[in-house]
Amino acid sequence: MIKRRERFNEETNLKENVTIPVRFSEVDSLGIVWHGHYILYFEQGREAFGRAYGIDYLTVKKAGYTTPIVKSSCEHRLPLRYGENARIETSFIDTPAAKLIFRFRIFNDKNELVCLGETIQVFLDGDNNLALNIPAFVIEWKRKVGLQE
Repeated sequence: MIKRRERFNEETNLKENVTIPVRFSEVDSLGIVWHGHYILYFEQGREAFGRAYGIDYLTVKKAGYTTPIVKSSCEHRLPLRYGENARIETSFIDTPAAKLIFRFRIFNDKNELVCLGETIQVFLDGDNNLALNIPAFVIEWKRKVGLQE
């Protein structure tokens, strides 16, 4: 039997990497990145992915939608420190639902896995109604990037 959650666990080849410096304002008194900043790193990863693949926030807005995050998870493995760089690898998870699912892997300068995460976003139309079907512009985007025929 396939569990429901596992049915939509299809990581695609659509990935984007962005490297950012750890800034002094992001670390705590121990000199390590405060845990709340990893969610901001995920945002930077999503923005880089969107620019690279043509599904950025301005494209979504132009189509008449917003995509609020309804779920986020973050699993910390190693600390990031001030003076290091963080490489954020963002992967798109294909799903037949009207959602955008992204997975994140953050690496330090030694290419060690620092953090794993995932965000799920839904589509709201111009009246803030939840879209129950995948918007047409997303279907077209999936065709363009080779996820649908």
